[in-house]
Amino acid sequence: MVIHDSYDSWTMGAQVAPIIQNMYGLSDTKLSLLIAIPVLLGSLMRIPLGIASDRYGGRKVYTVTMLALVIPLVGIGYAASFEMLLFWTFLIGLAGATFAIAISYVSAWYTFGKQGYVLGVVGLGNIGSAISGFTIPTMVTELGLSWTFWGGAILMGLMTIIFWLFTKEAPLSNKKMTVKEAFSVMKYRSLWMLSMFYFLTFGGFVAFSLYLPTLLKGLYQVSLVDVGMKTAWFVVIATFIRPFGSYLADRFGAKMPLMFLFVGTSVISILIPLVVDNSGIFTFVFLLLGLFLGAGNGAVFKLVPEVAPGKTGASAGIIGAIGGIGGFILPLVFGMTKDMIGSYTPGFVLFSIFSALCLIGTIRSVKDGKRSSHKNVKVYPSIQ
Repeated sequence: MVIHDSYDSWTMGAQVAPIIQNMYGLSDTKLSLLIAIPVLLGSLMRIPLGIASDRYGGRKVYTVTMLALVIPLVGIGYAASFEMLLFWTFLIGLAGATFAIAISYVSAWYTFGKQGYVLGVVGLGNIGSAISGFTIPTMVTELGLSWTFWGGAILMGLMTIIFWLFTKEAPLSNKKMTVKEAFSVMKYRSLWMLSMFYFLTFGGFVAFSLYLPTLLKGLYQVSLVDVGMKTAWFVVIATFIRPFGSYLADRFGAKMPLMFLFVGTSVISILIPLVVDNSGIFTFVFLLLGLFLGAGNGAVFKLVPEVAPGKTGASAGIIGAIGGIGGFILPLVFGMTKDMIGSYTPGFVLFSIFSALCLIGTIRSVKDGKRSSHKNVKVYPSIQ
């Protein structure tokens, strides 16, 4: 869980977005940009940090990254304009890149047959986003915006010390990869297929984790604390179901679970705009969506270490980056459609269509129980 404390700090701004919108009189599009901007840096930085973890070791790279995050967490507490908020929030996005470090660091300790479940457990670190949903609205009410972020900086410093003192470096390959060798994973078709799946599952999870407070606040007359609680439950459900998705992929192969999950996300995305008049049903359907997205994250990432054994950090970085970009794009789509036509419906329709495309990709490309081209490595399941 310590390994994901930094990862979930990139959601802090989204938890207080409705307050910031009122303070600065922001349009829905500008607010969506503020919510989504940390995801952009967090996504792009997954690639170099994943490669660095493979080369130098996750313990070292993770420690340096956490120390660097203290700076924007302190800086945002002093922000006095929307532009400065946007700048510091962008830099906080570095936290989102730490997932690629975690995948590289943890997967090095386990064999292929156990990596699906173990990486699913790593994903439980997302529970930090739920804790933020439960606590940050109250902290803002009691302490104000500045001390909420400064408190995050103090916690980040403490977690850095704990991580360095109580972990050891994972086994590294004797052969140090060059950047060119690390990027050679891009030749695998399976990498791009998994990126498409992760764009939907992880991108959807991130987008709704970040945008749900604004969505609920804009649709219903509810308090910030109530909004935070509902968002937290969405994150809790999506997080705790993730190892189960990984387990299903380990046990039965990923094809059938992924087909079921993509059908579910497609159908639920269409249902959400239809039940918007009833807040109770709307919340239930959204939590159900979190269930499908979380399990999908686990099932997809079970396959990542098998794309290119020995280059897990690079594979995780690229796939994670593309998945994270989904979390950047979706909030912008919702914000722009709300400003232009006063409705979030087009965003959910596009999400449903993309889910259907992922379903088609699964049917055509995922083949369970096929031997990999890598010698002595059985890929179960595989993607052609």
